[in-house]
Amino acid sequence: MNFIDAARCFVTGIALFIPACLFAAESKPNILLILADDVGSDAIGCYGGRSYPTPHIDTLAKGGMKFNHAYAMPVCHPTRVCLMTGRYPFRFGKAGSKWGDFPGDAEGITIGNRMQQAGYATAVAGKWQLCMMKNDKQHPSRVGFDEWCLFGWHEGGRYHHPLIYQNGSLRDDASSLYGPEVYADFLIDFMKRSHKAGKPFFAYYPMALCHDVTDDLKDEHVAYYKYGRWMTYGEMIASMDDMVGKVVASLNEMGVRDNTLIIFTTDNGTPAASYLTVNENGKMVRPKVVSVQNGKIVPGGKGKLDDTGTRVPLIANWPGHIKAGTEVDDMVDMSDYLPTVAEIAGLKKADVPRDGISFAPVLFGQPDHRKTREWIYIELRNKSCVRSLDWKLYRDGRFYNLQQDPGEKSSLKADLLTGEAKQNHVELTKVLSELQGPLTQP
Repeated sequence: MNFIDAARCFVTGIALFIPACLFAAESKPNILLILADDVGSDAIGCYGGRSYPTPHIDTLAKGGMKFNHAYAMPVCHPTRVCLMTGRYPFRFGKAGSKWGDFPGDAEGITIGNRMQQAGYATAVAGKWQLCMMKNDKQHPSRVGFDEWCLFGWHEGGRYHHPLIYQNGSLRDDASSLYGPEVYADFLIDFMKRSHKAGKPFFAYYPMALCHDVTDDLKDEHVAYYKYGRWMTYGEMIASMDDMVGKVVASLNEMGVRDNTLIIFTTDNGTPAASYLTVNENGKMVRPKVVSVQNGKIVPGGKGKLDDTGTRVPLIANWPGHIKAGTEVDDMVDMSDYLPTVAEIAGLKKADVPRDGISFAPVLFGQPDHRKTREWIYIELRNKSCVRSLDWKLYRDGRFYNLQQDPGEKSSLKADLLTGEAKQNHVELTKVLSELQGPLTQP
């Protein structure tokens, strides 16, 4: 019995453990990993968001699995380092936290490198932010991507009149194009060619949407959308959902949808504000971003270490293999994606230490066969914390009961703790004390 047959047995109602070795099936699944930018759970319809329509993403959730406890780092760069390496950024010392850069020690052990080792064609399109592309045009190649199409971070626009590097060269035909369409079309073409060549593909789609334009150019502003302004957050959400729908539709057109695992998540929470235009004094105007979720008003919390900045959507969809309409409370953080896709790709565990824990067994209805993730870790510059489902401890000593105080309004005093609270404080204190220094093989 191969992996495909084993997964089908579960869906048809037969309880069955899928050993890791069975992920090495002759017919490896294609994998599309989507990482949207600056989108918290509050902005997604299937998570109770009511401010923006997200029909294509909601359809993925309806036909697949929705995670209620997925977490990212509070901002984009540490999330990307974590996802790419399966390690927390601090493991690489200063190199892991250098903004817009990537630790040299991680080259050769990334998610892209691993998928190449599994025999996959690999590509990435959208936002990179792991180097200044103009100074290192071949960087994506060294970290495991056969092809790439990425906008020049802090060099030009990402949306209108985009500045785009493709496979080591600056594109000279993109100035009249809409960036998100370029990235989606590039991945679609890559997937079609890979399928035609009979090779499974790993398509990593770190979307430009829905991050605002930022002050990418020092002496001039990037191009407007129309109406003398950039896109509103709501318009970007709509475009994000359209791009997801476009890429998924292409899989159906290719006839590979039933052999393609789609994972959708995001890099951090919704932003507190988003650049919209420039006033008469030449200053960029940044209105606040507020969403309605489950009947409550939720201000954007990007940059915060609480749920508004770190709790993100996670949806996995693979027709016939992941049971439709499933919701799970298993915890997932950004270090878990690399070991997950590696296991699904049929790779044995490498002799490379990772912080991540594969959640592949959860996807296929066997959560008891996953090493339990009892906590997730969050860091931003000199701040960090760990949390379980119900408790959260910051390195500065703040401690919260998240069931009673989800907004983290009142820290519990350590010397007054008793019973369950005291026990959880002790356990999370031990976790934090051990989360230091480089990662070594256990």
